[in-house]
Amino acid sequence: MAKLITAARQTKQEKEPALKGTLASVFLLGFFIIFSWVSVYFLFLHRL
Repeated sequence: MAKLITAARQTKQEKEPALKGTLASVFLLGFFIIFSWVSVYFLFLHRL
């Protein structure tokens, strides 16, 4: 029983990993995709 209480306390104390790098990577990738689509769209409009 004491092991279960100790295990429960340890899981509550563990922190989530920091996801700031993941968020920055997703934003950069999203901006790149949006920039690519807009660039191709304006290239298409220019060539009409």
